[in-house]
Amino acid sequence: MSRVIDAARGWIGTPYVHQASCRGAGSDCLGLLRGVWREVIGPEPEAVPAYTMDWSEPQGDERLWRAGMRHLVPKDSGDAAEGDVLLFRMRGGSIAKHVGFQARTGPMASFIHAYSGHGVIESTLSTPWARRVVARFALPIGD
Repeated sequence: MSRVIDAARGWIGTPYVHQASCRGAGSDCLGLLRGVWREVIGPEPEAVPAYTMDWSEPQGDERLWRAGMRHLVPKDSGDAAEGDVLLFRMRGGSIAKHVGFQARTGPMASFIHAYSGHGVIESTLSTPWARRVVARFALPIGD
């Protein structure tokens, strides 16, 4: 999955911009996933409608998780690999609304994500972050 990580690392330093997906100019976490998809796979599988910062939280709608199930390959939580798409629940009881890419596994585990106030960064997959992961997917490529 080095193609995925190489593509994602190419986005590091991109400013955080809600609903954007333009490497170097602006991206949110979904925009990062969309941009890496375009670079590694090709055209996006579906149009992304406008979304608010609360990601359908008031309705309890797991919209992002359902999209992952439609377009990505679900994986076992114990089957961590570089290039995996991680889906996070930012607070207990809330919907899953943050995504990133597993960049490294093992004791130095890290992930690449677009984070409000920071832009696209590579972060340590620390225990607090790891506890928030609710799903793991692979991109549908034959890498």
